Amino acid sequence: MNEERLASLIAVAIILLVSFPVHEFSHALAAYRLGDGTAKLFGRLTLNPIVHFDPIGGLMLIFSALVGGIGFGWAKPTPVNPMNLRGGRESEAIVAFAGPASNLVLATAAALPLRFIIHSSTLAVEVPDVAIRVLYLFMLINLALAIFNLIPIPPLDGSKVLYSFLPPRVAWQWRPILDQYGFFLLILLIIPIGPGGAILSQIFEVFLDPLQSLLLGI
Repeated sequence: MNEERLASLIAVAIILLVSFPVHEFSHALAAYRLGDGTAKLFGRLTLNPIVHFDPIGGLMLIFSALVGGIGFGWAKPTPVNPMNLRGGRESEAIVAFAGPASNLVLATAAALPLRFIIHSSTLAVEVPDVAIRVLYLFMLINLALAIFNLIPIPPLDGSKVLYSFLPPRVAWQWRPILDQYGFFLLILLIIPIGPGGAILSQIFEVFLDPLQSLLLGI
């Protein structure tokens, strides 16, 4: 097994054991603090990766690493009852944003040692290449998860953030339609269209590179 494949597998393992549980726990904790105990009732107010593991989403992520790439996977969605939340639509947006925000925090945590390594002319200890690549992939995947989840299309977290900014009447009219057809809209994002490729790839080009450069100082 080459170093690149090994680094991908290690990074994916950390995503499954850390990033996914932290993301879902953040949703659960925000909801609990705002008055909804549904996630706690279902045993999801925890960092235990087992209770957040989704077999299909997790295996897809593992498979992508085995074939030499880093694809998308997902954890088991955290149950939230918006009717229990104090503060209405704004609280629902806070709960939704908590997940992607946790990925941004994790990406920053990985970027700090990377930034130090990149900008240090001399290091007391030589850092193995595989460790550097694991840190980089962990940062990159968490940034990608944050950006992807903030796309305002159901069932992604960004849709609930969008609803909170729309006028109540507009949100009431469009939410059922978007919730019904959101899955098909997501498929359209993935399908390559025209010379620019898939819309999702273009979204990543717009946001991922600038965020990566900002965190690494390059």
